Amino acid sequence: MKIVLATGNKGKLKEFETLLPNHEIVAFKDLLGDIEVVEDKDSFKENAIKKAKEIYDLLKDENAIVISDDSGITVPAINNEPGIYSARYSGTNATDEKNNEKLISKLNERNLTETPAYYTACIAIVYKGEVYTVHGWMHGKVLNKTLGDGGFGYDTMFVPNGYDKTLGELPYEVKKAFSHRTKALNLALKVLEVIL
Repeated sequence: MKIVLATGNKGKLKEFETLLPNHEIVAFKDLLGDIEVVEDKDSFKENAIKKAKEIYDLLKDENAIVISDDSGITVPAINNEPGIYSARYSGTNATDEKNNEKLISKLNERNLTETPAYYTACIAIVYKGEVYTVHGWMHGKVLNKTLGDGGFGYDTMFVPNGYDKTLGELPYEVKKAFSHRTKALNLALKVLEVIL
């Protein structure tokens, strides 16, 4: 089946293609051009729904299946930052490197070499005008340094529970087995089985 992914993030697109090998994944920009959906809501769920609905409405195809994902990392010790601002934590033209630098500086301000953290992924599905959402979480700790060069986002700073290496050091196949996005996608696939 053809799924339109409401993201411009190349890392997420690649991850969805890997996690959904039996489906054709199309980035919305390939169909609609370079439009921007403003993420101005107060939760991962609201942002995911907004992205999916806007793309679905622009496609003008009732039978389109649009999936969006809003995800990020939350660090309770620094007022639950960056949370929904994970992708743009360091400002408008944020890069993974700049976001990591900002998070490291926030940890250093509090003399934290490591502290509990968790990733959240909310996936929204819009099909025939109906909206469905699911969540997945991955718990662990965040370090005040980067290790490894795999993954994207904050992966080089994040050590999942039960491991002694960051997601940047672990093979992708290991991360794929228990990541927040994998957990959410497994639930999303169950939703798709029911609605299609």
